[in-house]
Amino acid sequence: MLTYDRYEGGEAVAVLDAFIATYEEVYAEPPYREELSDVAIFIEHYQVHCQRPGMRLVLARDDEEVVGFAYGYLLTPDTRWWKNLLEVELPAPFARETGNRTWVIIELAVRKAWRRRGIAAGLHTRLLEGLCAERVTLTVRPEPEAAPARSAYAAWGYRRVGTSQPWEGAPYYETMLLELDTLRT
Repeated sequence: MLTYDRYEGGEAVAVLDAFIATYEEVYAEPPYREELSDVAIFIEHYQVHCQRPGMRLVLARDDEEVVGFAYGYLLTPDTRWWKNLLEVELPAPFARETGNRTWVIIELAVRKAWRRRGIAAGLHTRLLEGLCAERVTLTVRPEPEAAPARSAYAAWGYRRVGTSQPWEGAPYYETMLLELDTLRT
């Protein structure tokens, strides 16, 4: 039986062990091809992310087995999120963050054997449920292997904003945006 559990703020730190094997499995696949050193970096970043305002994690379980997860948090006023875009310069009002304007999805992943069953959509819905933010942003890889994810995001109402590179030497990502006001009307 499929169930979803949501964790807010610091309580998400305690459940890392529940989904780290899912992370390792999903991100070992192309286009990511992550290794153990990448997983260690993810763990460090996740522990920091759990301290961010608005942090929320959702786990999808088939019986007790974690088959997917998603998490994110609010962008702070000093974020570099919009400055990472390469081919577009956004108007200052668009890129202005207040600390509760934009919520960012950092990870949304489902194990291969459970894909195409609506689990990603279920994670997404529960992740955004009750958010007070105006909009949600995320990044997705441009490689062909990520086409199903890009298609899902477009079907859920996201639009492409531009290409980003979060740090020097990082892979390129497509940055997407969903206006929550359009979903509430």
